[in-house]
Amino acid sequence: MKRLLRFLGLAVALACAALALGTLLPRPLFSTAEPGGTPRHILVLTNPIHTDIAVPIDDETLATFGFLLGEGLPLDVAGARYLVFGWGSRAFYLQTPTWSELKAGPLATALTLDESAMHVDVAGDIDPRHPAVQRFDVGQDGFAAMLDFMSASFQRDGRGVLRIAGAGYGANDAFFEANGRFTALAGCNTWTAAALRQAGLTTGWWNPLPVSLRWSLDLYNRSSDQPGGVHP
Repeated sequence: MKRLLRFLGLAVALACAALALGTLLPRPLFSTAEPGGTPRHILVLTNPIHTDIAVPIDDETLATFGFLLGEGLPLDVAGARYLVFGWGSRAFYLQTPTWSELKAGPLATALTLDESAMHVDVAGDIDPRHPAVQRFDVGQDGFAAMLDFMSASFQRDGRGVLRIAGAGYGANDAFFEANGRFTALAGCNTWTAAALRQAGLTTGWWNPLPVSLRWSLDLYNRSSDQPGGVHP
C-alpha cells in the first residue's frame, strides 16, 4: 500500500511539474520572431490527449505538400480549405480510430516507446471560435519555416514519402511513416510545440500535455479570432 501511495504521489508530482514547465516557463525565453511580410493564420486543434496544426490550402502550402496529391489526398477539390497535420504514436494512431476502440496494447506502446506516424487530413471550413480551436497570425518567414519542419517529419525513400497502406479514418485523410521515435515524454504535443516555435510562437518549455500547450499559447501569444477557413 505504501509503495502504491508513493507511486501515485510521484505521478501527481510529475503531472504538476509537466503543467508548470509547460505553462509558466516560456520557450524560447526571449522571442526574436519578426513578423515580416503578410501575416499568415494557422489553427491549433486540441482534444484531451492530442494536438494538430491546420494550415490554409494555398499556393505556398501546395508548393510544399503537393506530393500529397500524388498520394490520393483531395487537396484540389471544391470545399478543401485546410491541411491538418499531426505526428504521433504509430501503434496508437493506427489501432485507435475511435475512443470506443481504445485497447491496452497500443496505449502501453504509446506510453513507452514506439515508431511514429504522420497523419494528414483535408478539411473544409473550421470555426476559429470553437472551444477546441486556437487561431494565430504568424509572419511569412515563420510560416515557411513551420511548413519545412512538418515536411521534414515525413520519412522518404528514393521514390518519395511512405504512405501506410490501408490506414486512414476516411476518404480525406492518410497516414505516413514519420521520422523520430514516440514516447510519452516526447510525443505528439511536444512535436506540435516544436512546429509552432518554428512559426515564431512561444510555447511552454516542455509540453507533453495538450492542456499545458494550450495554456502557454494563450499566455505568451496574441491569438486572432477573426473568421477563418478561407484562402488568404
